[in-house]
Amino acid sequence: IFKFLGAISVDLGQDRIKPYLPTILAPLYRELNSNYAEQDPTLKNLSQEIIELLKKLVGLEAFSLAFSSVQKQANQKRAMRKKQRALQAVANPDIAARRKLKRHKNKAETRKRKIESLRPMYKAKRHRSNALKDLAMVE
Repeated sequence: IFKFLGAISVDLGQDRIKPYLPTILAPLYRELNSNYAEQDPTLKNLSQEIIELLKKLVGLEAFSLAFSSVQKQANQKRAMRKKQRALQAVANPDIAARRKLKRHKNKAETRKRKIESLRPMYKAKRHRSNALKDLAMVE
């Protein structure tokens, strides 16, 4: 898709690409600013190359305006999601508590995995599932 965006922008030319610049820059910006673990470095390099191409194509001023608008929009979305999460914690405390418990459990599992990778002889105690006990009829 990034190659397609680059090809379309070169094909359209300087004047006709300007209205579509924020739309083209949004996925490129998202890929550059992402910090998830399984990120593909070739995608990041490709997005950087296409951004440089667009910068040369439309000029620094028009590119800067479009890039700053995309950046501002992404920051607003991020702030809105954070605000909604905080509001949900107040409005639905049971859901927030479940989310917090899940996060803590995942953190503990990650810590155990990390210890096992550093010391292969060590086996961390795993939490046993109580699914079968819950299914059994207890009198």
